[in-house]
Amino acid sequence: MSISYIRESVKLRLWGRAGGRCEYDGCNNRLWLDSLTKAEFNAAYIAHIVADSPGGPRGDPILSEQLKADISNLMLLCDSHHRLVDKVEVGLHPAERLAAMKKAHEQRLDVLTSITAEKQSHILIYGSNIGLQNAKISYGGAMRAMVPERYPAEVVPLSLGLKNSSFEDRSAEFWSIESEQLRSMFRASVRPRLRAGDISHLSIFALAPQPLLILLGTLLSDIPAADVYQLHREPPGWCWEAQPEQFEYVLEEPESSKGIPVLIFALSATVTDARIHSTLGEDVSIWRVTIPDPHNDFLKSRAQANAFRQTVRRVMDRIKARHGEQANIRVFPAMPVALAVEFGRLLMPKADLPLEIYDENKVLGGFVRVLEINGHLKGTI
Repeated sequence: MSISYIRESVKLRLWGRAGGRCEYDGCNNRLWLDSLTKAEFNAAYIAHIVADSPGGPRGDPILSEQLKADISNLMLLCDSHHRLVDKVEVGLHPAERLAAMKKAHEQRLDVLTSITAEKQSHILIYGSNIGLQNAKISYGGAMRAMVPERYPAEVVPLSLGLKNSSFEDRSAEFWSIESEQLRSMFRASVRPRLRAGDISHLSIFALAPQPLLILLGTLLSDIPAADVYQLHREPPGWCWEAQPEQFEYVLEEPESSKGIPVLIFALSATVTDARIHSTLGEDVSIWRVTIPDPHNDFLKSRAQANAFRQTVRRVMDRIKARHGEQANIRVFPAMPVALAVEFGRLLMPKADLPLEIYDENKVLGGFVRVLEINGHLKGTI
């Protein structure tokens, strides 16, 4: 029986290391709960590996005094195993065996309790002029959208895009400069850290013309784990909401595969066949991903974004199967910013067909081809 005084702080540390469970090998009983009655009370005994007196179990003329209150010499045991090691089978429980039990138990508890949901995420912000408006995304707004599922890994976000650019998206210079700037900044500030393993998760907040958002998605690809956020109008902010009831995407396929493959995303607005014909002519084969009532604030939940990824992955595979390996897909996007990024992320450079991305600009009279993805011509990525 222990005769030494053990400080309360040492007892608390021992309880913490043992996880409130018996440290005898194979026991692991909870020491704050009666298994039969479920009554909660302290049922633990603090046992000495080397007794606190030379005449006690495993006592030593020198070590007993030195280790009598040392946490390395203390074990948390249930009543049965305390009696077993100190009274019934003392000879079968030398100090070395008990020390090994203590070490194994506490290491196992440390490993198990260290398993947590990874919550740190690096905020990535990308903004570019949309028409005459300059996109601004606040760090505070991004952070509020993340918590409590994620927390910022750094106080300064990864920021891409030109600040206070004087170029507008109606000019050819805009697309050339913005796309090259995006690639350059990504190569300089994001890609090295991804390769080095400094970034394990990204939270992406982006406001830009849709072709540039698709380009951003292709740079990110599916390699790093990421959450892409959508800016909502009602209620305002970036926070995801619950999945709307009875929601589904509609895939409309062409009857013929003879014409140029065209992929329309009619999600935030309606895109009619007539507008495609006025841009490309009549020799087209139109594929459309839409919803029953296209509008610019339909995207509310992560589940909708995940369903979009599944739908579009199926569409890309079907277009390739029907139009062949040599086709180029003309893409006409009218979609939320988050889905534009997600579309780029799910593209597979070596497997998917090259894309020609169009942007609608009323100043220029309609849709204009502005970027190429996975292509073989000048200006592609």
